[in-house]
Amino acid sequence: MIYPFSYIQFLCHFHGDRDYFECHEVLEEHWKKSGMERSSIWVGLIQVAASLYHYRRGNMRGAVKLLTRALESLSKKRSELHALGINYSQLMEILQKSLKHMKKSRLYTAIDLPIQDAELLVICKERVRRHGSSWGRLDDVWDEEIVHKHLEKKHEKKAVIQPKQ
Repeated sequence: MIYPFSYIQFLCHFHGDRDYFECHEVLEEHWKKSGMERSSIWVGLIQVAASLYHYRRGNMRGAVKLLTRALESLSKKRSELHALGINYSQLMEILQKSLKHMKKSRLYTAIDLPIQDAELLVICKERVRRHGSSWGRLDDVWDEEIVHKHLEKKHEKKAVIQPKQ
């Protein structure tokens, strides 16, 4: 199976450096370029990543809202998730469990997407390894750079907008 490169990047960030902000960025660009509607599978996956970004930062309200939307959207995408090498039933179970944790304000815990395509898994793991990370990283909660990445992006945008004096 051939997968979009953006999707592979998404999976590598999701499971490697756990940079959910970057997951959002790469898939959003892919989604917009593809011209697909708001109900696209890509939007559901973007919402999962954005939800985890908020969850890790302690924004339970935002995390719950986004993961609820993602579950609603992805629940209608069984065949599309399967085509992306994801086990639908396991994914729904993992996301429901994470949603329960968020609603109870439990501490953030990373999740892994249940990739059932063995070839895709090998490709992603190798790519993560080559980039100096490890698959299934669990120490991401201490990585200030990725935990607060949106703040860095805001500063970058301001720098572009601010006229030089």
